[in-house]
Amino acid sequence: MADIRRFLFIRHLRSEASSHVLHYTKGRPVHTGPGVSFWFLALSASISELPMDDRDLSILFHGRSRDFQDVTIQAVVTWRVTDPVVLSQRIDFSIDLDSGAWVGQPLEQLTQLLTQLAQQSAWEYLARTPLEEILLEGLDTMRDRIRAGLVDDPSVRAMGIEIVSVRLASVRPVSDVEKALQTPTREAIQQESDRAMFERRALAVERERAIAENELQNQIELAKREETLIQQRGVNDKRRVRQEAESAQIAADAQAARAAVEHGSQADGIRIVEEARVQAESNRIDIYRDLPSSVLVGLAARDLADNLPPIEHLVVSPELLGPALTKLAEAGARTLEAR
Repeated sequence: MADIRRFLFIRHLRSEASSHVLHYTKGRPVHTGPGVSFWFLALSASISELPMDDRDLSILFHGRSRDFQDVTIQAVVTWRVTDPVVLSQRIDFSIDLDSGAWVGQPLEQLTQLLTQLAQQSAWEYLARTPLEEILLEGLDTMRDRIRAGLVDDPSVRAMGIEIVSVRLASVRPVSDVEKALQTPTREAIQQESDRAMFERRALAVERERAIAENELQNQIELAKREETLIQQRGVNDKRRVRQEAESAQIAADAQAARAAVEHGSQADGIRIVEEARVQAESNRIDIYRDLPSSVLVGLAARDLADNLPPIEHLVVSPELLGPALTKLAEAGARTLEAR
């Protein structure tokens, strides 16, 4: 929108670079071009401002396919002004000399024209094409049809505008038909998902079976090793028992031999002692053999006295003392005679 300022009885206009301004005075062009700035008199001036930048036009319309299915189409048409002078003659782009805004609604008139032309081209294609073909392969064709309909239309070329591009945002049937069309694909996807799930389960079962077989094989191998270990332990126990028995036998034999040697030594010692005792006794007997009986009695009395218990009181009677003194006197007399 142009910027207009008032100074007394004259006014000043300043436009943007993306706007083309046409200033007429008395039917003659005075100032024309994008981004111009000039002074003018309001009573004698007629000014138009046309946009020179690319403009996007969103179009939403409904159509019916060859198989009588409703279709909603959303497109975007980009256009721009190529000849502002011609366009200003076809559509009124005059601005208010006080505010700088358009007096009418020129862009709405232009977009309405473009929308109708785009709808006409799309409807012609929809009426000859079934819905499934439109959804699968008709997007590019419909876009080209709309673009060709706008570019080739004489009224568009005569207005001094250019169609820059045409884009289709979406082409959709009604919700029920769309769900019905999506059902086979959903079923196929579900079937593929079920197949993948079954294959995954089968693979899991196969892996579990392989794991179980591996565990069973390990148990069998462990059982075999345990059996071998038990057998080896039995052999080792037998060997240990045999070795212990042999060791015990050797120890018993050694102990018996040692006992025999000890007993033999003790027997020899006893025999030697007894022989010495017998020899001593024999020698003593030989000594006693030649002694008189009185001496023997005296020795016997001494031995008896050595072996008797202690005597605290001794009673000597005449009957006992008389024979003993008689024998003692006789023994003393014999001794003197012998000398």
